[in-house]
Amino acid sequence: MDITIPAPQTEIADPAEQSFDIVARQDKAETDIAGLRSDVDEVKARLDKVSRAASRPAIGGAVVSEEVKGFIDGYLRRGRETEVKSINGATPADGGFAVPQKIDAMIARELTDMSPIRSIAQVVQTGTSGYRKLVATGGTASGWVSETAARPETGTPNFAEIAPPSGDLYANPAASQAMLDDAAFDLESWLANEIAIEFGRAEGSAFVNGTGSDQPAGFLTAPTSTAEDGVRAFGDVQYIGSGNATGFDSAPEEKLIDLIHALKSGHRQGASFVMNSATLASVRKLKTADGAFLWQPGMVEGQPDRLLGYPVVEAEDMPDVAAGEFPVAFGNFRHGYLIAEHSATRVLRDPFSNKPFVHFYATKRVGGQVLDSNAIKLLKIEA
Repeated sequence: MDITIPAPQTEIADPAEQSFDIVARQDKAETDIAGLRSDVDEVKARLDKVSRAASRPAIGGAVVSEEVKGFIDGYLRRGRETEVKSINGATPADGGFAVPQKIDAMIARELTDMSPIRSIAQVVQTGTSGYRKLVATGGTASGWVSETAARPETGTPNFAEIAPPSGDLYANPAASQAMLDDAAFDLESWLANEIAIEFGRAEGSAFVNGTGSDQPAGFLTAPTSTAEDGVRAFGDVQYIGSGNATGFDSAPEEKLIDLIHALKSGHRQGASFVMNSATLASVRKLKTADGAFLWQPGMVEGQPDRLLGYPVVEAEDMPDVAAGEFPVAFGNFRHGYLIAEHSATRVLRDPFSNKPFVHFYATKRVGGQVLDSNAIKLLKIEA
């Protein structure tokens, strides 16, 4: 008996898969994609139906589908069967813990009054705290002689030594390591910037009113005299009286002009007025006898406003107009005041001394003193 063994059956492949016809294969792919989209649309429609049914209250006697009932029981009901609670960010236990707090990376700060004295004074970098500077105070003499006459000895120059008193500015804020790790902004850089701003405020105040004891000596704390240049002692600053015990005289322009021309012409090149904003408000209202304002606003952008032809620098550390005060200074501070700083601000990051806190110990050594007392003049409120 002949036994016929059937040939093994092979899976019939999709003709489109075996075809090299690119158009046919593309048509098949588009058909498959359309089928998938239909399935996705069906799933979305069912979810929308469940969502709408869950959001409206059931009317008495209404039949709730098993699908909707399962959604409500599984996701919205807590505690009693009829109690439905919302997930919200107002209450921490109801979801507030899951809502991240958004903190602006730029921290706003109150504006600090910064003294501009550094920008108009002479600044030198020193390598040691014992900085000294010699100032020639005159004494050199000359004479006329004939061609064959003897040359007698002339006077030799006199010198004065300037040693600006200095002190160490320091700050030592601390932050926990966890705060440094978890803060939403760069806390370390922010602290460094805050220290720099505070150092600028503190040193600016000392350049005006510093006592000279472990800090710079301010130009307002230097000895004062009404004597003219060449008569008063070196280091004493000349002042002009206002002519009124409590404010400006009836002819304020005359006193201000006297103040300007008490300064030698060589110092007047680059000189400026220095006063605070309250004094400046009073000065801007001053008029001459014929009604013209002494104040001259800048006519070109970037150019400073001027008082009697000279720029005005606002320094909030200057005193207000009051009896016995020096509310207005006029001078060439590049010639008249010296700032000596040992180095830039140094910051030591110390995570060991007070664990778990990290200290940022910042120091800066700076000194200051009147350099040439002839280059600065003051207006004093007195009769």
